[in-house]
Amino acid sequence: MKKIITGFVLFLSLCSILGCAPLIIGAAVGALGGYAVSKDTIQGETDLSFEALWNSALTVAKIRGTVRVEDYTQGYISLDIKPNKVDISLVRLTQATTRVKVSARKYHLPNLDLAQDIYVKILEQAK
Repeated sequence: MKKIITGFVLFLSLCSILGCAPLIIGAAVGALGGYAVSKDTIQGETDLSFEALWNSALTVAKIRGTVRVEDYTQGYISLDIKPNKVDISLVRLTQATTRVKVSARKYHLPNLDLAQDIYVKILEQAK
């Protein structure tokens, strides 16, 4: 039994080093349709309208930090949440589907927890 536990801990350690951690985190966000695409980015597709998602993303951005760039036509918001830099991207995939992508970095290092938090808040508020 001790070997199994040791093996599982070793597996989790290797996964976090080799990049499997986004899959584990993505499973936690999966209820809202998101998944980690890199060490600093959460992304997901939703059937909520682009306009509702844009308004929600802008509201969340203004509440959480200072908006630096806001471009509706490109679906892009960049903000500072001291000391983090966050980028929010909305892309219309079809008439009914929009991709939401949130990236966060703290001192140039990935901050997936913040990206996940903002992603979830955007989707919850847009509903």
